[in-house]
Amino acid sequence: MTGPADTLSVARTVDRCTVLGPGVRAVVWVQGCPLRCTGCVAAETLPFEGGTPVAVPELADRLAALTDVEGVTLSGGEPFAQAEALAALLDAVRERRPGFTAMAYSGFRHEALRRGTPARRALLGRLDLLVDGPYAATRHAALRWRGSANQRLLALTGRYAELVARITAEDDTSVGIEVSMGADSSFSWAGVPPVPGFRETLEARLEARGFAPRTESVPDGRRTS
Repeated sequence: MTGPADTLSVARTVDRCTVLGPGVRAVVWVQGCPLRCTGCVAAETLPFEGGTPVAVPELADRLAALTDVEGVTLSGGEPFAQAEALAALLDAVRERRPGFTAMAYSGFRHEALRRGTPARRALLGRLDLLVDGPYAATRHAALRWRGSANQRLLALTGRYAELVARITAEDDTSVGIEVSMGADSSFSWAGVPPVPGFRETLEARLEARGFAPRTESVPDGRRTS
């Protein structure tokens, strides 16, 4: 499923995050995913209904203004379900910031995306990093930016090739999650949980203490991210 090239259906955004890709990054979680992986930690992002429509130029302006971040991580939901608009978003940001990097999570394998629609191939061609494959609860693992051992961290350009090689060879371990509390006492977290069942356990413990927070989760539901 794809939407118009000038609008994105967005579930959530974060301006600065250090646990979903290299360095300090903005994160955009899109709304809608055609996959239904068992153990999805962001089930609220799966329906194609319910997201907030955001104009691509508006979001591009916001990202380009974040001069202290080195790039954006695209998650969801399934970014490749809105591939045309996301490719346009990256083009618009890079007109002003050519070195702005892009990473994405996808429940589809890289090989399938390369054989996909022109829009999907266009988005793939604009990425520096890709985490591919569905989240497999039976293969959960505490890996760098991934939730299960079947998922791959792929360098698609030379920008992070050395980093990926080093992670693969020496330091493929979880970087944990980030937790924050808003001014309105809302609780949110981002990242790839290093242990299975993290969200359920966290919410149950908060409820037992009398809290009923609106928890917002990870890079993409299917991958425990």
